[in-house]
Amino acid sequence: MVMELLAEAGLALRDLDGLAHGMGPGSFTGLRIACGVAQGLALGAGLPVLGVSTLEALAEESGGERVAACLDARMHEIYAGLYQRQGEGWRCLAGPLVCPPAAAPLPDKAGYVGAGSGFAAYPVLAERFAGRLVRIDATVFPHARAIARLAAPCFARGEGRPAEAAEPLYIRDKVALKIHERVAPQS
Repeated sequence: MVMELLAEAGLALRDLDGLAHGMGPGSFTGLRIACGVAQGLALGAGLPVLGVSTLEALAEESGGERVAACLDARMHEIYAGLYQRQGEGWRCLAGPLVCPPAAAPLPDKAGYVGAGSGFAAYPVLAERFAGRLVRIDATVFPHARAIARLAAPCFARGEGRPAEAAEPLYIRDKVALKIHERVAPQS
């Protein structure tokens, strides 16, 4: 699909400045696939790579200048961060972190946009952020176009990394329980 898209644009893989991928936080499998595909293509074409935070991409897609980004992390948790527009990118004010919705980082002032699936999955977030949000858009998601917009100026500044340095961003330490952890001890 990547090669078809490039052909449609009249480009070859080696014509690109680099390859960006959503590095996380997010689902373990999705992050591994995104990183692996970017890394494999970049290694073959001799291109640099750049991981872009999915929460920053969410902020970029929100249309806000100050954003409370919250993605549903499943297991009664969210991936969360607070971001403020800074030039062509975003300054991270808090996060990224994984936490219960009741522990989401709060902005120190009003005027934020609440963005992401966390707001749909956990309505308690609207209560937690009461008085600090100008609006909530639970339908916005981190899109590839936002990752491309955020990565382009980084590549222009030479901030791409060697393909072998590509890594996903995991912020949840434990994604599964071992059998002995699932079963309550017998007394």
